[in-house]
Amino acid sequence: MKETRMSDPEIFVSAAGPDFSRQFPGFDRLTHPRVVIDEPTLLGNIGKMSALVAGRAQLHPHVKTHKSLEIARLQSRQGATGFTAARPYEVLMLLEAGLAPVTLAYPLLCTETIKTLLSAAGDAQDIRFIADSPETIAALADGARLAGRKAHVFLKVDVGLHRCGIDPQGDSGLVLARQIDSEPLLAFAGLLSHAGHAYGAGNPEKVAAIAGSELEIMRALRTRLQKDGMETPCISIGSTPTILANAGFDGIDEVRPGNYVFYDLTAVRLGLVDRRDIALGVAARIVSVNDHFAIANVGSKTLSSDLGAHGTSGTTAFGEAWTPDRDQPFLVAKLSEEHAFLQYSGPRPPVGTPILILPNHSCPVANLSGGMQMLGDTPRLVAIDGFVR
Repeated sequence: MKETRMSDPEIFVSAAGPDFSRQFPGFDRLTHPRVVIDEPTLLGNIGKMSALVAGRAQLHPHVKTHKSLEIARLQSRQGATGFTAARPYEVLMLLEAGLAPVTLAYPLLCTETIKTLLSAAGDAQDIRFIADSPETIAALADGARLAGRKAHVFLKVDVGLHRCGIDPQGDSGLVLARQIDSEPLLAFAGLLSHAGHAYGAGNPEKVAAIAGSELEIMRALRTRLQKDGMETPCISIGSTPTILANAGFDGIDEVRPGNYVFYDLTAVRLGLVDRRDIALGVAARIVSVNDHFAIANVGSKTLSSDLGAHGTSGTTAFGEAWTPDRDQPFLVAKLSEEHAFLQYSGPRPPVGTPILILPNHSCPVANLSGGMQMLGDTPRLVAIDGFVR
């Protein structure tokens, strides 16, 4: 079995974990490992983000965090006016449920996929695409011709993550915006960015600085395009950290946070939330104990091997395993595919002890879950991608 190792010991800084008197009720009664959601905390997170953004920008959450129609509907009831997705099937799931408009924030090259998505939309403005190259614009134009309807296209801007997006300081922004505008079946939707490098910032002040830089870059590019005769209908920005530690919303039309529904230990390490704001965990049990580790019945196939989003890391552990009778967690020191190695000192924890693991990064954990168990007044399974595996 492949193992993911913790490189160095980690000293745990004391902090309050989940309040088991009210959070994750019944996690300790589950007989098999399960990704669990605390419903009141989830609803609180959704409501707080909606209140933060309300009246300042449109809220278009990214569903890649939860991939759940049930949770998307909860977001819609609390102020979301559109959604963002990473994969075509997520877009189709949302469109079929009437949760539009949807932005596919991922460059596409397959014209048949573009045609399918455009044809599934009730209205051309129910779906928006992104592009950052002549090739992606040409593919969108071809797909729009196949579908016989207009495609609305954002120009993706690199504001520091250096993943996808045009260089905002160069001339490609104007060139590509004009290419979009010149295509009869394409409409220039505006500028879109994702400051994902904020996950590696380290503290709220540095996150706020990145948020401020993103705003300056996007507003400056809009001004440059307007001076050259290109109107920019919408500026859309993303990333949960930069919305929480925002530098204001002046000139911003739309925001696309995703992770805020669940949060995770990465958000805690950034100093943006408390552990008790984390709405997603993994319920498991200690199934073996040796002189070195307590072994839990869940591993990288559920927790993933992420130390943080976008390859960032402020830790060498793979999560924290909390129990109701301890005021500090067991650190998850390393992982096999189906085993977690919990670091302990002092008395051996009993075999059979229920644990709740708070993950480093909630998005891949939800994705790997095959369906999550909602805990609260009405316990139930929450489907992923429209079904439970």
